[in-house]
Amino acid sequence: MSKAFVHSFETFGSVDGPGVRFIVFLQGCRMRCQYCHNPDSWKIGGGDEFTAQEILDKALRFRSYWGDNGGITVSGGEPLLQIDFLLEFFKLCKKEGIHTTIDTAAAPFTREEPFFSKFKELMDYTDLLMIDIKEIDPQKHLSLTKVKNDNILDCIKFTDEIGKPIWIRHVLVPGLTDSVESLEKTNAFIKSLHNVERVEILPYHSFGMYKWESLGFKYELKDAKTPNDEEMKKAQDLLEVASYTKWQTN
Repeated sequence: MSKAFVHSFETFGSVDGPGVRFIVFLQGCRMRCQYCHNPDSWKIGGGDEFTAQEILDKALRFRSYWGDNGGITVSGGEPLLQIDFLLEFFKLCKKEGIHTTIDTAAAPFTREEPFFSKFKELMDYTDLLMIDIKEIDPQKHLSLTKVKNDNILDCIKFTDEIGKPIWIRHVLVPGLTDSVESLEKTNAFIKSLHNVERVEILPYHSFGMYKWESLGFKYELKDAKTPNDEEMKKAQDLLEVASYTKWQTN
């Protein structure tokens, strides 16, 4: 029985998948996104330890609030770093008939073993993935996150190969992730897929700055601004957000 390293829980999540959801935020991430609002979730092996059954028991106390569309979402940190736990946990969830979602940046994805076989099995117990495209340009992505994006895009392609529903998310940072060229390339990539049910643009905010400073990290986006309505609308049009009609409202 594997244990999870957990950063925190949210009992009534409304933005991390369809419906009302119980969110498990796992601890540990190897990406270093400049706008990350939870740098305290980076440390691998930190947080509190729980078994899959302990987390399920905690979640089931709130099941009456989930309705027809809700369920459980595992987020992070980066949940795929704890894939053994995820597999065990989602098997238990599916025995209970619970809708399962993974919110991931997909950076751990590889078609090499043993990860690939575990991931393929995990998909048998996963109803939906929410995957970030932080930046489509390889060099910009490396600068923004300190990791490459080739395997992230390959993960998205693999979900298309197996017909697994996904939501695509993009954080809009004015002057950093809002270039017309990159958004057009992102749109072309998304339109090449057949499994995208929803595209979301999330506005950058600096709410996590104090966490960076309290941890002794230099926050490089002090001068970045939250996008205004016009900037959000422009990006939404470039990514043709309105054309993805499923789950437009939870």
